[in-house]
Amino acid sequence: QVQLAESGGGLVQPGGSLRLSCAASGIIIRVVRMGWYRQAPGKQRELVATITNDGTSTNYADSVKGRFTISRDNAKNTVYLQMNGLKPEDTAVYYCYLQHLHTHFRDYWGQGTQVTVSS
Repeated sequence: QVQLAESGGGLVQPGGSLRLSCAASGIIIRVVRMGWYRQAPGKQRELVATITNDGTSTNYADSVKGRFTISRDNAKNTVYLQMNGLKPEDTAVYYCYLQHLHTHFRDYWGQGTQVTVSS
């Protein structure tokens, strides 16, 4: 089993910045990718950004390109999301995601951290 612990959410004014962190722990054999998804009230969960285990490939939602940056620290099994230029439409619960491979692929999710962008 893999556990994900998120931190860094909160309330910020439009144009502000936040940094989310997600640390993975437990029985980790091989991490394929980690990333972040978000879910706003009344909407489906959507991809924000993902990064492969070696950090060579990233994927961003069009709505966050140029404003958000995903990175990871393999030694700490931690993924980060630096969010700059935040907009009210970024308000959502942000979920950490990890794709794990042992005998088969399995997805793990964090409990979520609230990000609210409001003046």
